[in-house]
Amino acid sequence: MPLTQNKIQHKAQHKIYLASKSPRRRELLRQVGIDFELLLLRDAMPRGPDVSEIVFPDELPEAYVSRVTQEKASTAWTFMLARRLPLHPVLAADTTVVIDQKILGKPADHDEAIQMLRQLSGKTHQVLTSLAVHYHESNFHCIQTSDVTFACLTEEQIRAYCATQEPYDKAGGYGIQGLAARFISHISGSYSGIMGLPLFETTVLLRQAGIELS
Repeated sequence: MPLTQNKIQHKAQHKIYLASKSPRRRELLRQVGIDFELLLLRDAMPRGPDVSEIVFPDELPEAYVSRVTQEKASTAWTFMLARRLPLHPVLAADTTVVIDQKILGKPADHDEAIQMLRQLSGKTHQVLTSLAVHYHESNFHCIQTSDVTFACLTEEQIRAYCATQEPYDKAGGYGIQGLAARFISHISGSYSGIMGLPLFETTVLLRQAGIELS
C-alpha cells in the first residue's frame, strides 16, 4: 500500500514516541539508531483498553490493522498533549497474521495456540504490519505485507512449540525471530515487518513526518 499523508510543515525532530509495548519494536528502532521514548496505552482492566482490537463484523484484514494502528497513534498523541509532554511525532504499529482472509490474533491460551499452528502448517499466510505516525495535524500511514510459508508440522512439533512461552504474545501464535524460525521454509517481503516493524517503511514514514535520520 502506498504511503499516505496529510501534509503540514513543522520543524525537524530528532526523537519520537513509540506507542507500543512490544520489545521487538524497541529492538528494531535501536537497530537503525532511532531515538525514542515509550508512550504506552492501557490494554487491561479495570477500565479496559484505550484502543479496542476487536475485529468488526465483515471487516477486512487491511481495514482492521489500519484502523487499529491509526487509533493508537491519535490516542497516544492526545495523551501526550494531556500530560503536557514535549511534542514529538508518535509512532504506532500493529501486526496481524492472515490466512485465507481470516485474521489470527494472539492466542488466548494453549489450545488456541495449537489450533493456530495447525492452520499455518504446510501453507502460505500473510503478515500485515500497519504503521501510523501522528504529528500535530499530520497523519502518515502505510501497510507492509509479507508472505510466510510454513513447512508441514507434526503434531509433536506443534505441541512442543506451544509448550514454550513464545506463542502467547504474538499474532498468529509464533515469532519468526525465535524457535519458530525452524518451521519457516520461505518468506517474501520484509523480515523486520514480520517481526512487527518493517524498518524501510518506518524510516520513510518518519522522514515524511520530519524526523532527521542519518
